[in-house]
Amino acid sequence: MPDVLDDMTIRNLKATGKEYTKREKGGFGIRVLPSGRKVFFYLYRVDGVRRFLNLGEYKDKQHPNGITLEQARKAFNIEQGKVAALKAGRSEGVDPARAKQEAAEKRIADGEERRKAFTVEDLVKEYIEKHSMKFKRSWKEDERILKREVVPLWGKRKAKDIVKRDIILLLEKIIERGASGMSNNTFQVIRKMLNFAVERDILPYSPAAGVKALAPKVARERVLSADEIKTLWRTLDNAAISDEIRGALKLMLLTAQRPGEVIGIHTSEINENWWTIPSERAKNGKAHRVFLSPSAKEIIVQSIERVKDIREIPAEDKYEGYIFPCPHRDKIQSIDSHAVAIAVHRNLDWPLLDKKGKPLYGKDGKPATENRLDIEHFTPHDLRRTAATFMAQSGEMDEVIDAVLNHAKQGVIKVYNLYRYDKEKQQALEAWERKLLSIISGKESNVISIRARKKTV
Repeated sequence: MPDVLDDMTIRNLKATGKEYTKREKGGFGIRVLPSGRKVFFYLYRVDGVRRFLNLGEYKDKQHPNGITLEQARKAFNIEQGKVAALKAGRSEGVDPARAKQEAAEKRIADGEERRKAFTVEDLVKEYIEKHSMKFKRSWKEDERILKREVVPLWGKRKAKDIVKRDIILLLEKIIERGASGMSNNTFQVIRKMLNFAVERDILPYSPAAGVKALAPKVARERVLSADEIKTLWRTLDNAAISDEIRGALKLMLLTAQRPGEVIGIHTSEINENWWTIPSERAKNGKAHRVFLSPSAKEIIVQSIERVKDIREIPAEDKYEGYIFPCPHRDKIQSIDSHAVAIAVHRNLDWPLLDKKGKPLYGKDGKPATENRLDIEHFTPHDLRRTAATFMAQSGEMDEVIDAVLNHAKQGVIKVYNLYRYDKEKQQALEAWERKLLSIISGKESNVISIRARKKTV
């Protein structure tokens, strides 16, 4: 055993086909591997147990990333001091080999934990299945928003790596494409999902805490005028819209019901002149009876006939199923409510193409478009507001309009007034049908106002 190792001695150490060591007194030494690599070490004992600590590979031409003899000695002195303090019982004492082993085990454990940690895509799946589907009638909307706005950007990232700044940037990106309302809707779903993750101990805290919706909330006030209603009813027939969506839009206007409730209408919900929206489909969780005027029933009958024709169902056979079914024959479901909104938006801003099918551009460099519906921008939900507004203009009482719209009663009245207003709802929707037909035809009809109706009772 040499008294002191020096660079010349270390350089002259040759590989022999098996591992061997050269060591000084005190436990500092170097190990020579069969490959020619040379590794500094510290050999010591703690509680009678022999410990072997690698200090680093010797730096030479073949191994330029190693450490010098001087650096190895500094590391040795530091570790030797820790062992001396440990043997003396001092608080700063450490068994360096054991500490290194524990650190390695922790890194392995952390790596395994990270591999098993939820990705955002995993969290989305868990949230939809364990919370949204169980507790929210609008769970499909949650799923659509998360898969469209969140998963493409964050899907592969670990959920615990998402920070407040990520949320802000995502919301700003949505606003920048001109979808302020979607930005706020996305934030609401993200916040709910992250709170769910905290509740289930998937995350220690929600990065959405302290974040506010970035786009101002603006209550929509769009109501179509009589001229716009007349134009829309005409242009719908020539627009690039499916028969199912065309029928659904007209039924929305006739019944004043929500788009999602109209497109999901099923033959099992219809009994003669009444359509009962079941509680599980109604927004407020209350089953709702809607009177079907002759025009509304005609749209339903025409749609059923069209479905039977497409599916080659004999005319004399009874049809049972969705009135506005999904066009895919293998899917037993109604058309998607967002397909209606998308169809309307696209026809309001229809891209123009040349003879080769390539987009045309205006003088400003923007894609050239045309408005195939020939009225100002509106959404399917605006048709419900339009119908309610015309009812109010005809003198219908707020209580009756609320009953038609299935608005939840507020305050004490919701406990004590259990009347469902079926007779009044029928009268209101019959009067609205007459008014609507007079608008469409351009001829005045005998629309009986609520005041005149009272005098005849």
